[in-house]
Amino acid sequence: MTKGNDISNKTELSPEQHEGLLKALKARFEKNMNRHEGQEWANVQARLEANTEKLWSLHEMERTGGEPDVVGYDHKTGEYIFYDCVAESPKGRRSVCYDRAALESRKEHKPQNNAVDMAADMGIELLTEEQYRELQQLGNFDLKTSSWVVTPSNIRNLGGAIFCDRRYDTVFVYHNGAESYYAARGFRGSLKV
Repeated sequence: MTKGNDISNKTELSPEQHEGLLKALKARFEKNMNRHEGQEWANVQARLEANTEKLWSLHEMERTGGEPDVVGYDHKTGEYIFYDCVAESPKGRRSVCYDRAALESRKEHKPQNNAVDMAADMGIELLTEEQYRELQQLGNFDLKTSSWVVTPSNIRNLGGAIFCDRRYDTVFVYHNGAESYYAARGFRGSLKV
């Protein structure tokens, strides 16, 4: 069970990790131009190089199987928006309940972690339902898995949490007890750089 920033106190990448991450991000960016039409990698890389503290979060997204990619650009702030774009919910973030309160409420068979704390530890945010639906406009995701999304407080206060998936060419939003966890459910994150 992790707390706070226990996953890693080291938030700087080695030169090899830095170079490897940029190479992977560039290859994914160039392979999936439909996700970021009109954007150029040189501009994304310049932004990444100017905000190196965000590289660690992208590295964590990559390390846990998220395959982060640029899915948008905020014209007001000049930030690029990255989402986890792996076909199925990231393998390194599955079998987790929704949040710490849910984890602590389990008396037995506790999962190793929870989605909210893992995202915070990685320096990313869980996708909202709206962001999840935006992602699904860029491809077909979670055809066999599901992903926790930000749960409205009125639902969470009653013990529930929501997750999404895609079946029958339709995005579905479901509910579970926040303490539940499944081998096929993880979470997707977002990061602005």
